[in-house]
Amino acid sequence: MRVTFAAIAWLALAGAAVFLIYSEKQLHQHRIQTRAFDAQAREATEALSDLRAAQQAYVAAGQGIAFWMPKVSTTSAAAATTISSLQRAALSGDAKNALDQAASTLNEFDTVDKRARDYIKSGQDLMAADVVFTEGGQLAATAGRQVEAARMAEQQTLDFTEASARKLEAIAAAGAAGFAGLLLLFLAPKSTTLDDAAKSDDRATLSLNPSPTERSAPGELSLQASDAVKQDVVTRGRAVSPVLKAAASLCTDFGRVRDVGDLNQLLERVADVMDAKGLIVWLGTTAGDDLHPVLAHGYAPQRLAKMPTIPRSADNAAGSAYRTGQVQIVVARPGTSQGAIVAPLLATDGCIGALSVEVQDGGEESDSVQALAAIFAAQLAPIMAGSAVPAETSAPARAMSQ
Repeated sequence: MRVTFAAIAWLALAGAAVFLIYSEKQLHQHRIQTRAFDAQAREATEALSDLRAAQQAYVAAGQGIAFWMPKVSTTSAAAATTISSLQRAALSGDAKNALDQAASTLNEFDTVDKRARDYIKSGQDLMAADVVFTEGGQLAATAGRQVEAARMAEQQTLDFTEASARKLEAIAAAGAAGFAGLLLLFLAPKSTTLDDAAKSDDRATLSLNPSPTERSAPGELSLQASDAVKQDVVTRGRAVSPVLKAAASLCTDFGRVRDVGDLNQLLERVADVMDAKGLIVWLGTTAGDDLHPVLAHGYAPQRLAKMPTIPRSADNAAGSAYRTGQVQIVVARPGTSQGAIVAPLLATDGCIGALSVEVQDGGEESDSVQALAAIFAAQLAPIMAGSAVPAETSAPARAMSQ
């Protein structure tokens, strides 16, 4: 039964791992498709803008229709081809509807363009100008807006799909870990007390240099070995106490923060506890506005002022933590970059920012350091929640770093 339980536990963990790998591959493929769609949509928008300008050149002074009419025909055909390709690549229903409308609008533009050419050929330049500037220009602009709407719909679909996949991955990982842990409870050996362990060690250990009394009593155990075992257990139990004590003190002080000066002092202490080279508090909103650096330690003010904002969709650790609400790890690369840990600031209504910590000597892979980052981010979240305002009004929040 022990072997069977162990095998089932491993199978549960392996199944969860396979699911996570498959899910990540699907997300990666979706991202690639969305990037390609985005690039094509921008090409179509630019072509429609060029189409509008080229048609208006029909009636511009000093321009020759012999050049601009073939130009309009070529540009219109290229835009139609790109929109058709986008229709085949679109994954969301909203994007498909917007592209269908764009294709229909482009067909109307071709009809209007034919009328304008007929007026020009018959010498009615005034009528041609009226058609070009009222109907043609509006149709080209409308088609451009419809393509842009399709591009935004595809981006929103990617965000929704990624959030749903992350949720399923978390459920699968937690379920497999919980099931495996439950099975492992049946495999755990009977626990022994410290005295039992010492007695067992006494029965197994004999003195290497027995005294005459000990030689006359071979069954007597070494008390020194027993004391050494107890002392070793106590020493190991106390080894983590300084870090826990410092973390507890910091959590207490976070609850007593009164102003930005107090926060800066606490950030310095946080960096010392985590052996961090520097750390930054990034602030956004639950609505998904861009992240702004509002507090920092270990960085020059000039460097902090030049740091760009980070959008929610950014392909980096801060954007991922902001988007998924999960701790992100950046493994150090010797000779090129330091390791880092990014923990989300989770408020009542959702994620409002992130705490990025640049650690040293490979500390980003330590479970203890990762746990400390999550603890301190949890302490910062309620403090920073009052400063999480929309990007267009976030100047006061950014001023906190000063």
